Amino acid sequence: MTEVVLSQIEGGLMVLTMNRPDSRNALNPALSLGLAEQLSNAAADPAVRALVLTGAGGTFSVGGDVKAMHEGSGPSAPESERIAVLRARMEAARLLHEMPKPTVAAIDGPAAGAGLSLALACDFRICGRNAKLTTAFAKVGLSGDYGGTYFLPRIVGPAKARELYLLSPVLSGEEGKAIGLVTEVAEPGHVLEAAIAFAAPLAAGPTVTLGKIKENLALAIGGGSLAQCLDREARNHIQCAATADHKEAAAAFVEKRKPVFAGR
Repeated sequence: MTEVVLSQIEGGLMVLTMNRPDSRNALNPALSLGLAEQLSNAAADPAVRALVLTGAGGTFSVGGDVKAMHEGSGPSAPESERIAVLRARMEAARLLHEMPKPTVAAIDGPAAGAGLSLALACDFRICGRNAKLTTAFAKVGLSGDYGGTYFLPRIVGPAKARELYLLSPVLSGEEGKAIGLVTEVAEPGHVLEAAIAFAAPLAAGPTVTLGKIKENLALAIGGGSLAQCLDREARNHIQCAATADHKEAAAAFVEKRKPVFAGR
């Protein structure tokens, strides 16, 4: 049986590949839960210092498996049970966003619905120039999942997020870059290569510090008060000052050389 999530790690950089190319990486239960499991392991593994998420077969992910939804449209489990099942599958988005390591989406081809939500959960998005980005949910009579309605307003602003959700236009990578949705564009067929080149310096960086920066920003963006943010900054700054990477950076500064970070 083909593995639905492929992983490889080199130089502290893990590449996770959604591997259902025949369905354009539609998010069935096996893929969603497999992805969440891999991400949970990566978040806890000190050998993983940054992560790239991509899709096999020239597609990032078209989102939920609508064909399977239609075929399974008969009698179903109670609503509370269906909510719990979906919520478990959505953990992949939370892990991408909250893990204390940089995450990068490498978007070649379509990223739609929950597939786009997964890309939005990442810290950065490297996108093919001619990729197709769309929320898609309204067009199939669904309100959206995998955190897209949380991430999108924070990336492009509330007004643009309403437009992208309610009207569901299809944007190219270039159009996504113009509105701040996409970090960098790359030529089709070279997106993963570009994403790895982008992520490699992050994987070689001061991993603990990068995680603390993500934590600081999450509190601030999530509505923490100034006092709460200052408290968190003070705690994290002092903790970073005790790391081997800070000591290496300080020594490198004095010695006028480039620091070599160990991620601890």
